[in-house]
Amino acid sequence: MLQSVKYYQQTNMLLLPVPVPGSTRFPSFQLASPILIRHHHHHHHMFHLWSLSATTAAAVTNSSQAHLPPIPSSTSTSNSRRRSFDDDQAAVSRYDFSPLLTFLAAKSMSMSSSASSPTSLDPAEFQLAESYRAVPAPFWHSLLKSLCSSSSSDIQLAYAVVSWLQKHNLCFSYELLYSILIHALGRSEKLYEAFLLSHRQSLTPLTYNALIGACARNGDLEKALHLMSRMRQDGYRSDFVNYSLIIQSLSRSNKIDSPIMLKLYREIESESIEIDGQLYNDIIAGFAKAGEPTQAMHLLAMVQATGLSPKTATLVALISALGNCGRVVEAEAIFEEMKEGGLQPRTRAYNALLKGYVKAAQLKDAESIVSQMEKSGISPDEHTYSLLIDAYANAGRWESARIVLKEMEASNVQPNSYVFSRILASYRDRGEWQKSFQVLREMKSSGVRPDRHFYNVMIDTFGKSNCLDHVMATFERMLSEGIQPDTVTWNTLIDCHCKSGHHKRAEELFEEMHQSGCAPCATTYNIMINSFGEQQRWVEVKGLLGKMQAQGLLPNIVTYTTLVDIYGKSGRFNDAIECLEVMKSAGLKPSPTMYNALINAYAQRGLSEQALNAFRVMRADGLKPSLLALNSLINAFGEDRRDAEAFSVLQYMKENDLKPDVVTYTTLMKTLIRVDKFYKVPAVYEEMILSRCTPDRKARAMLRNHDLGWPSCNGIQPQGRSCSRVWEERDLSHPLNKHENSKSKFTSNYGPQFLAAHGVSQSLLETNGEVVERAEPHPIGPVREEAADAGLFLNIRVQ
Repeated sequence: MLQSVKYYQQTNMLLLPVPVPGSTRFPSFQLASPILIRHHHHHHHMFHLWSLSATTAAAVTNSSQAHLPPIPSSTSTSNSRRRSFDDDQAAVSRYDFSPLLTFLAAKSMSMSSSASSPTSLDPAEFQLAESYRAVPAPFWHSLLKSLCSSSSSDIQLAYAVVSWLQKHNLCFSYELLYSILIHALGRSEKLYEAFLLSHRQSLTPLTYNALIGACARNGDLEKALHLMSRMRQDGYRSDFVNYSLIIQSLSRSNKIDSPIMLKLYREIESESIEIDGQLYNDIIAGFAKAGEPTQAMHLLAMVQATGLSPKTATLVALISALGNCGRVVEAEAIFEEMKEGGLQPRTRAYNALLKGYVKAAQLKDAESIVSQMEKSGISPDEHTYSLLIDAYANAGRWESARIVLKEMEASNVQPNSYVFSRILASYRDRGEWQKSFQVLREMKSSGVRPDRHFYNVMIDTFGKSNCLDHVMATFERMLSEGIQPDTVTWNTLIDCHCKSGHHKRAEELFEEMHQSGCAPCATTYNIMINSFGEQQRWVEVKGLLGKMQAQGLLPNIVTYTTLVDIYGKSGRFNDAIECLEVMKSAGLKPSPTMYNALINAYAQRGLSEQALNAFRVMRADGLKPSLLALNSLINAFGEDRRDAEAFSVLQYMKENDLKPDVVTYTTLMKTLIRVDKFYKVPAVYEEMILSRCTPDRKARAMLRNHDLGWPSCNGIQPQGRSCSRVWEERDLSHPLNKHENSKSKFTSNYGPQFLAAHGVSQSLLETNGEVVERAEPHPIGPVREEAADAGLFLNIRVQ
């Protein structure tokens, strides 16, 4: 396959022998054509000695009315894309083609044993040709379809028939004959030979469609899309069947995404291509699998409005897409609509809805749908049990997960390694790496052997918890069991060592990956580029980019984002900007993550104006600012002591329905402290509480130490004022000090039980507003911290 693609790219044309004079659009050529036998893949040779297969013999000898005109039959083809194999067999049986096929087989054998081809026409061959002169073209088409639907050798025999028909001018729709052969070769995974049957200057809608279909069936989507583009340039419209084949091929190869689906759908609309029921189903399922359930729902409504009913597989794909997006209510509605429409949901439909419940952490609904499934007589399969175990594991109900494992065994459904991988992944995501050993024991007791995927998850679990000894021990165990690591394994190993700061070991693992014969992927290079960037080894960074491109891997969005991040953090802003420009010139759209990295890099160095410019470019590129970018912008203004601009960013968030988080408020508090506006800090903290944003330890410490804490200014000494005076001024300016009932406001929220638990007497609190002479540390410190968590303030001034 690779040789054929390279050959096609080098020649930039679809090869055919030179046409003979007087022939029609498609040329005739000898069976031993040297252009065909040069192909290096021996199992793809077009011609070799053959005998009639049993299928062929049956197809051509079941007629008792040889050479009689066919009797027309009324068959409806309005809802059929292609004539069925049975129709072809019936048509072929009206003529006895066995003499011709026997002659062609014998002729091929004699030609293969002879050094040269005969120069004169055999009288017997001429007589045979005359006997078939009256056969209508549709029956030759049916003969070819019948031959191509049987065995590989019959495809070669079909090709011999086409050459023979051309030689004797017995059929004038040669382009249709060749399109039938191309279609058959595509089904037989002989894409190279299919291209050899075409010519760049002779492509017609029929042969275009046949070639596009052959490419789609063989997974060569790039060539299929290229042919469709050329077809439009030549002024032809593509066949709606080809769009179905391409979308189906995209779905099978998991290469489907939103941009390509939108592109295909716009082409269908712009060219006014008739959409049949099958294509509608393929488009809806395609959008669903591309993560665009809204578009899929819109098309589903259009289909239902025309009176067409979607296929079960289409609805299952839509249910799955809605569940993946957290739109479980809509997934339920589609599921119920399926049942009301007379479609009986099968296991895949139940599993699609169950997956949505698991993703939404709706455990009760997950249990309910499995129960409903069993009541409907649908037996849960391995995937059903896996999802249910996943739900219990996510909820921390390990015992329930074990019960499901026992139910699987009782139902003769053998759990596989994937089930245990999901359990392990749930523990990994909660940071409970110690449970890995328990999962491994359960796995062994169930008679399931760990596979590569399980070990990859286990390595990742230990790596995320910085347990490098366990990481390498798991890797060694994997090798000892004869399981070869893949790119995911190596990437996980390298990445966890990089994140732990063991860059030298990561580099060694990168070399081991090369030596093992496992080719690094784009992700591998991105990890290593980030590692070298953190070490400021810029020569090695450029070297990796060169190796990456030499391997045929183009830098992707993650590559450029990584480059912008490492250059920005190192202050190499010109290089970071250059990466952005190169990326845009390559046709890639910068991501919000990339701009976040650049803005944050400027912020860390207090370059607020540059950060603001990057923010403006981000908006100009049509990207919606994220909370992370805005927080970085606040930090940039704070580092540059521009508190007014920092608070203007907060106002921008509120006006654009972006909810500030704890980082937002903490960064604003830090900004105020930097410009000595201590008295404003409590108001920011109070707003954080009122917005139902839970303060973290950093926010609490900042409030305690810089606003309401004991006389310790932590290195920040306001000019011309003592710390004690600052504390007094801030206490007097606090909003709660304006109320006479500030003491009762606190004591009503914090009763004697709470205070006693922290060693604070009620009498101490009654000194609120008085001067308390006490040395540090003050016993009310813990209370102050918890009161601050609740948005309350202890107004006890200390001299």
